[in-house]
Amino acid sequence: MDLSSIKDPALLKKCSKTELEDLAQDIRHFLIEKLSVTGGHLGPNLGVVELTLILHQLFESPRDKIIWDVGHQAYVHKILTGRANQFDQLRQYKGLCGFPKRSESEHDVWETGHSSTSLSAAMGMAVARDIKGTNEKIVAVIGDGALTGGMALEALNHIGHEQKDLIVVLNDNEMSIAPNVGALHNVLGRLRTAGKYQKAKDELEMLLKRIPAFGGRIASTAERVKDSLKYLLVSGIFFEELGFTYLGPVDGHDLDDLTTNFNYAKKTKGPVIIHVITKKGKGYAPAENDALGTWHGLGPYKMESGEVVKKPGPPSYSGVFANTLKKVAREDKRVVALTAAMPGGTKLDVFANEFPDRMFDVGIAEQHATTMAAGLATQGLKPVFAVYSTFLQRGYDQVVHDVCRQNLNVFFAIDRAGLVGADGETHQGVFDISYLRHLPNMKILMPKDENELQHMIYTAVCYDDGPIAVRYPRGNGYGVKMDDELKQIPIGKWEILKEGNDLTILTFGTTIPIALEAAELLEKEGISVDVVNARSIKPMDEEMLAELALKNRPILTVEEAALQGGFGSAVLEYFHDNGFHSTVVERMGVPDRFIEHGSVKELWEEIGLTSQNIIKSVEKIIPRKRQRA
Repeated sequence: MDLSSIKDPALLKKCSKTELEDLAQDIRHFLIEKLSVTGGHLGPNLGVVELTLILHQLFESPRDKIIWDVGHQAYVHKILTGRANQFDQLRQYKGLCGFPKRSESEHDVWETGHSSTSLSAAMGMAVARDIKGTNEKIVAVIGDGALTGGMALEALNHIGHEQKDLIVVLNDNEMSIAPNVGALHNVLGRLRTAGKYQKAKDELEMLLKRIPAFGGRIASTAERVKDSLKYLLVSGIFFEELGFTYLGPVDGHDLDDLTTNFNYAKKTKGPVIIHVITKKGKGYAPAENDALGTWHGLGPYKMESGEVVKKPGPPSYSGVFANTLKKVAREDKRVVALTAAMPGGTKLDVFANEFPDRMFDVGIAEQHATTMAAGLATQGLKPVFAVYSTFLQRGYDQVVHDVCRQNLNVFFAIDRAGLVGADGETHQGVFDISYLRHLPNMKILMPKDENELQHMIYTAVCYDDGPIAVRYPRGNGYGVKMDDELKQIPIGKWEILKEGNDLTILTFGTTIPIALEAAELLEKEGISVDVVNARSIKPMDEEMLAELALKNRPILTVEEAALQGGFGSAVLEYFHDNGFHSTVVERMGVPDRFIEHGSVKELWEEIGLTSQNIIKSVEKIIPRKRQRA
């Protein structure tokens, strides 16, 4: 079938089983081919092809609400809702978003990029439906990895209590991004091997109906026998006790099995959980055999061989972090590393290879990881929580209450700080300065390159007490020479990279190169500019700021982070609070809106983080001078 001809999922209602099987094959081939060029979340989507087909055949989207948790398995849904012809621009600038997006389609009823939110959203929609008196179905699709998130468990508890009509599809592929961890994962493992829960339960019910029910005592005994046998025979009782009707395990690639169980669920009153077993990467051998999470989400690859296309280059910032931490941990036995289901993404898998007893993957549970780190710190250890900037947002209260309030020795290694590109607005790491800077006791650093990063890691572990965050960008470094010996970076002190007389640019991290480029171009116009590596975002170098104020030198701050509450705001606050009211400060950074997907370079152009815009900002402050002879 020409997938671009699909405009509405209603056409699936007329499809036979054979036609659906053929369509499943077409979709898999389409995804494998298209994503080999654009990259994207291949493994999760190959695993939900049949599941998505049956959802759209048996339910009436968008009237019925299909809610995708995390959203990285929604490509098939996008194809079936009329967007196949946009896949050449998947995750590209101004192209198709890699996650559900309400502005793209009426079928995208919930936007998500972080995990464990679908059940709470579904509960809200179910309550709204009942208040309005309508009768649409609410279906939430959540992966087994996302079910480890505390928010999902809170929602399960509430849904079971309220007994709303709602269907939860537990898409169990035994992985989130990396292989799953935790006791709940083990419960699901027992369910997978226990056989059909509903069949066992039905047989038990038939057996008990044969017990003559005369008199209260016999009836009471029968119920006790029923409960005892149910616990003995059936592992699905975990969900039953939460108030759900449990169906499964269901073969997520068997159209008949899926159809039977979803039709049963549609007729069942109250909340239902359908435990669907799928194979991540189904239909493409390299993705099916992936044990490391490489094929969860990746860049371009060679479709025929499955070889991932990698451009040679300098080491990644994540790799420098992990290797430096490993080096420091050999000497400092206090070091303990934590990750929230991202050992590969943060490169802590290399740390785990050498120190398996000092590395903890807590699953998708950033709140727990943060407070666990606080607990470790109270006992004299040095916990290092490596976490993407966008995901640390999920543990904000714990950073405030459990780490900073107690002034505990926790090191946050904030990966993917700044704009991350193709994953878009849910993943841009531009808010961490604003949400950390105002916290008492917190320190924030960012290196200018990969060499400075290794020294900051060393400093944060060995020469600092109390909460500290080192933020670093996605991707590779610049290829600078790496020092053999690690050294201490003075926290609260900045570095002058280029001296000038007319204006000072305060910047750090990824925006240093464009500041230096602008400064060189401004020299040709007769404007002499200082460029300062303001690597200590908090505390700032107040001695240097005071000197700049006394010289009455204009200042331009440049940051790849939110302007509201960011580094530039901190500079303004310093001058205001210390009475330097005449100092001129201009700011450049990420504006007050969510930044969509595209390459980082394209996004910088969009928001004006370029050397040419730095020049324009400088020329607003200092009139252009004639070029010196």
